[in-house]
Amino acid sequence: MKKNFIIIIMLFMAMIAKSQVPNTLTREDKVFGLSKIWQEVNYNFIYLERIDRVKWDSTYRAMIKTVQETENDYEYYRELQKFCALLKDGHTNIKMPNEKGFEIMTSMFGDYRIFIQNIDGKAIIVRTNLSKKDEIPAGTEVIEVNGIATAEYIQKEVAPYISSSTEHVLQDFSISRLLWGLKGEKYHITIKKTNGTTATLKLKHAQTIEEDVYPPLEKEKGLLEFKWFENKIAYLSLNEFNSPEIGTLFTNLLPELYTAKALIIDLRFNPGGRTDIGREIFQYLTNDSVIYGAKSSSRLHIPVFKAWGQFIKISDTLNNERAKQSLLSFQDQYYYNFDYSPYRLIPDSKRIVVPTAILTGHFTASAAEDFLIYADNQKHMTKIGEKTYGSTGQPMSFDLPGGGKARICTKKDTYADGREFVGFGIKPDIEVKPTLNDFIQNNDPVLNRAISYLKQ
Repeated sequence: MKKNFIIIIMLFMAMIAKSQVPNTLTREDKVFGLSKIWQEVNYNFIYLERIDRVKWDSTYRAMIKTVQETENDYEYYRELQKFCALLKDGHTNIKMPNEKGFEIMTSMFGDYRIFIQNIDGKAIIVRTNLSKKDEIPAGTEVIEVNGIATAEYIQKEVAPYISSSTEHVLQDFSISRLLWGLKGEKYHITIKKTNGTTATLKLKHAQTIEEDVYPPLEKEKGLLEFKWFENKIAYLSLNEFNSPEIGTLFTNLLPELYTAKALIIDLRFNPGGRTDIGREIFQYLTNDSVIYGAKSSSRLHIPVFKAWGQFIKISDTLNNERAKQSLLSFQDQYYYNFDYSPYRLIPDSKRIVVPTAILTGHFTASAAEDFLIYADNQKHMTKIGEKTYGSTGQPMSFDLPGGGKARICTKKDTYADGREFVGFGIKPDIEVKPTLNDFIQNNDPVLNRAISYLKQ
C-alpha cells in the first residue's frame, strides 16, 4: 500500500511540473513530425532489415493518436524519443528543442546535487555537492526510485526513451539519466551507503546554488593529453577527432615521442568526429605503407525495381542480376557498396612503431572505432579495456516541428573483411572492467593494466 501511495504522489508531482511546460504545437504539427520520422526511416535508415517491421508500423499507427493527446511539447518530444529508440541505433535519435520554455535538469535538486554512474551494473552516486559528502558518501547505490526497485524503474521509465546500438551503452545511459527530469519534478529514492546502511531522500529538481562538489569534478579534457610513465612509456589521450588541431598537437610532440620505448593511446573519452583526422595520426604509428579502414554501404532505392520485385520469386533470381536487384529492392535490402581500397600512407616524418596499448571503453565511438579498425592487424598494438560504443555511420539530420531535430543513420560500416561491430562494440584483446572498489580508491585499472603489460 505504501509503495502504491508513493507512486501516486510522484505521478501527481510530475503532472504539476509538466503542466508548466508550453504546449505550442498543433495536432497537425505533432502528426507531421511523427510521420516525417517514420517516412525518413523507411526510406533512408541503413539497418531497416534489423528491426521488426510489423512492430515498427503498428507502433507508428498507434502513436498517431498518442502524440495528438500529449499535453505539452515536452511530452510530445518524449514520445518521439520513445518511437526512435525502437530502432536501437546510436546514430539515430531525437534532439529536443534548445529553447522551448522547459528546463531539463540532470544533477541539481536544490539542496542536493547528485551525479550517478554505472559501476558494476549498479546505479552508483559518484559525487555530490560538498556539504552532502558525509550524508551521501561517494559509492552510495540508488536501490529504489519512487517505490520501485532501480532496475525495474529503469526498464519501465528510462531505457525505453534512449537510442543505443548496444546493451552496455544503453545501461550506462539509463543509469546516468536515472533522475533526469523537468524543473519541479520530484523523486523519492532509497539509497544504500558504502557502510551498508540505507536511507531515503525526497528530491525536487531545482537550481543548486552550492557550486563545490565532492569528489571535485575533473577539469574539462583538452583535445590531447600527454605525459610520461617510467620505463619511457609515453601516454597520449586522444579525446576527439572533430578538430584538425589535434593533428597539429600530435605532430608537435613527435620529436619527444621518438624517444619512447612503448606507447599508450587512450581512446576511452573519444566520441569520434572525422575519420580522416584519426587516420592522419595513425599513419605515424605503423610501418605499413597502406592501412585498411572500414567498408561502407548505403541503401539504394530505384522505385521501378521495387515495383518489379513484388512479382519476383527467389527462384527467378538465379543467374538474373536484374531480378535479384528487384527482389532485394522490394525487401528494402538493395545496397550501394562504396568503392573500397586501402589508404596509402605518406607521412611527413618517421614512424613511431613500439609496443602500443590502445585503451578502449564504452564511449570510444564512431571515428574512434574507425581508428581501431586501422589498428586491427597491427601486431605491435593491443587493445585493453572494455567494449566500445558500437555505433558509427553517417547521420542525416532534419528539422522537426517546434525546433527539435532528428537524425537517421544512412551508412553501414564494417571491417574490411565484413566483420560487424555496430550493435556489438569492438572487443578489447585484454578485457579490464573497473569495479566499485576501483572507484572508491580512485584507481584506474585499465591504465594500470596497460602499464604492467608494456613493462613486460
